[in-house]
Amino acid sequence: MNRTDALAQLPVRTALPALTRALDEHGAVVLCAPPGTGKTTLVPLALAGLTGAGAGQGPVRRVLVAEPRRIAARAAARRMAWLLGEEVGRSVGFTVRGERRAGASTVVEVVTTGVLLQRLQRDPELAGVDVVVLDECHERHLDADTAAAFLLDVRAALRPELRLVAASATTDAEGWARLLGGAPVVEAQSVSHPVGVAWAPPERPVRPPHGLRVDPVLLDHVAAVVRRALREQQGDVLCFLPGVGEIGRVAGLLASVDAEVLQVHGRAPAAVQDAVLEGGRGVRRVVLATSVAESSLTVPGVRVVVDSGLAREPRTDHARGLSALTTVRASRASARQRAGRAGREAPGTVYRCWAQAEEARLPAFPAAEITVADLTAFALQTACWGDPDASGLALLDPPPPGALAAARTVLTATGAIGPDGRPTERGRAMGRMGVHPRLARALLDGAREIGARRAAEVVALLSEEPPREYGDDLAAAWRAARRGGDAYAGRWRAEVQRLERAVRAEVREGAPAGRGAVGDDLAAGLVAALAFPERVARARGERSCLMVSGTRAELADGSHLAGAPWLAVAVADRPVAAASARVRLGAVIDEETARLAAGALFAEGEEVRWSEERRDVVARRVQRLGAVELTAGALPAPDPVLVRAALVEGLRREGTGLLRWSEQAAGLRQRLAFLHRAQGEPWPDVSEAALLERVEEWLGWELERAGRRSDLERVDAGKALERLLPWASGDAARLEELAPERIEVPSGSRVRVEYGGEQPVLAVKLQELFGMERTPRVAGGRVPVLVHLLSPAGRPAAVTADLASFWKDGYRSVRAELRGRYPRHPWPEDPTTAVATRRTNARR
Repeated sequence: MNRTDALAQLPVRTALPALTRALDEHGAVVLCAPPGTGKTTLVPLALAGLTGAGAGQGPVRRVLVAEPRRIAARAAARRMAWLLGEEVGRSVGFTVRGERRAGASTVVEVVTTGVLLQRLQRDPELAGVDVVVLDECHERHLDADTAAAFLLDVRAALRPELRLVAASATTDAEGWARLLGGAPVVEAQSVSHPVGVAWAPPERPVRPPHGLRVDPVLLDHVAAVVRRALREQQGDVLCFLPGVGEIGRVAGLLASVDAEVLQVHGRAPAAVQDAVLEGGRGVRRVVLATSVAESSLTVPGVRVVVDSGLAREPRTDHARGLSALTTVRASRASARQRAGRAGREAPGTVYRCWAQAEEARLPAFPAAEITVADLTAFALQTACWGDPDASGLALLDPPPPGALAAARTVLTATGAIGPDGRPTERGRAMGRMGVHPRLARALLDGAREIGARRAAEVVALLSEEPPREYGDDLAAAWRAARRGGDAYAGRWRAEVQRLERAVRAEVREGAPAGRGAVGDDLAAGLVAALAFPERVARARGERSCLMVSGTRAELADGSHLAGAPWLAVAVADRPVAAASARVRLGAVIDEETARLAAGALFAEGEEVRWSEERRDVVARRVQRLGAVELTAGALPAPDPVLVRAALVEGLRREGTGLLRWSEQAAGLRQRLAFLHRAQGEPWPDVSEAALLERVEEWLGWELERAGRRSDLERVDAGKALERLLPWASGDAARLEELAPERIEVPSGSRVRVEYGGEQPVLAVKLQELFGMERTPRVAGGRVPVLVHLLSPAGRPAAVTADLASFWKDGYRSVRAELRGRYPRHPWPEDPTTAVATRRTNARR
């Protein structure tokens, strides 16, 4: 197909008049155009005046197109240049991080949203730009949402004539229209071909994904489905997988198929990406891709899509300062996007590697990145823009307050913002680095310590995590990148050059400050520690360490980092349900470097606390780096207030069992508990929880004199407990009346009452109650005691709360059972008139 025919057949052409009219009238428009309609290629060319009969004769507008990914930006520029019959860099060019192909004659420039944000910060008016197209805004990338908000600010305050197009294949059109101030929605009709759906769930059970782990059973199944698709269908196969590791595994499983197997992802070499997008040369292809191939890119020749049903999304554990990608089920919107790739050029088929019944349980849309990601870079962007809390920005979703607060904490600690949230000069310099603020801090400070070149080299390693085959030792990975000839090493060298230029523009040239002679191993650790000071870690065994944030971490088996006393952890994640984080990339450092990088977390002072290990008060003078203890020594005369607080902490952790509970003290507590149940106020609650809540009230004097656990063990709990009696109301004097410790029975004995159960118990030999007609009562006559009638040997013979009924109905059977066994004891026929006794009958 020639260029003229290609332009004429793009379906979005029919929507161009309405699009142009809407832009002229409103200045902003939402363009909904399904995949394959030409929204990414024809629309920018048309808006620039580069297509149609009048091309090159009328006024030419300068159009900036923002894409969420580098691969999409390069591909879109190449496609538009081809449609014009030109080389990239003339009328159409592109700029991505580390690469620019554009010149003075360029009128359509494709950039990543990250590059667009950098330009907006340098030049908010976007001088010379007439139209900005935000492509694929349905993907809800954080940079794209932020750029849209900034552009709306620019239109409102600086350049109302700047035109804005929000373009998407499948999006919340109404939401974007509201965001753009009531902008009209223009829809382009799709002429995509029908796509049949083949449901292909695994036959064997598959464990759900967690973290970065995907069950190998599923990957084996995906490879089998690709083989099935090659047998059953014609054309090339596009297979969606969550990440680079899964792509590599499936590629290995497909090594023997009669087709060319290609791998497309953000780390793939540009030459490979270009080859995939140019189409095959008579050889059938299997393209294994991440979600980068969902939109913006048309892969020629594809008639079949195999969808694993998985995707990767960012997640951040703000409490531990850990952020990473995690594997999730792809949304229904993503599944539709992926399936559409099979119908771009002809009828096709999508094989979905899950059961049809699961479809309804999938999320409708992917999560907006602003709701789940680390917001540190976003917070610095908004601070530099002049809106530190982002409250004045037009955003589809507001940033979560907790995530934004965590981001500000990081920026404050790195000196990027002041107490008012406004950016410092240092913060503005960090913003100009074009990397995450943490890495910008490491680049600026690291350059002063080890030189600009070496700092740039390490930061480049951290900005794009090295391949797994480089290992988990950052210094070793640095050496591998220096000598490497792979695609990663090539991208790394380009990024090093960019970062070195950027940092030299900010840092005055001169000798490194004090640590210029440091070796590469320690230099790598220093930069990593400057970027992630809360991840500086001290060893806790051969493969375990404790970060200064308080998070424990484990090294992999066989790690070269094992045994190092100090580590700078650059990359770590925390698997689901795991107690510790897992170190994926780190460097060996020394204590001096740890103190330098995490100096803001250094603290020295007296520490008086309850030790769970010693079960006692520990008083020490301690130096700490966050949660990591550096030095400790005994504190001979600790502050009594702190000692008291530690003892209270110990009591609340271990309970009142630390005190001495005599039989009398335990009995008093039981009596008070009974009265609280029976009468309520003013009788105190003496349950464990209540006593611990009021521990300083009833143990105040004893706590004043105590200094350690042994002092608590000597405390008479009963004496202390008496302080809780209702003395003020006068009810304390009625304790013996309402809950007597003993009750006198007809035999003259004073028998102890047990209050430990739900009902008070009086256990007494049966003969001692002869003549007692009614059951004793306590609590002012409200509660009868439960009488345990004992045999002469002290064994239970009967239980009753109604003596009168027992004498009448139960006594006869008990008498018959026991009189033969105990003949020397009295067993009168009428116990109500008999004389109670503790003795046996006189021997005859």
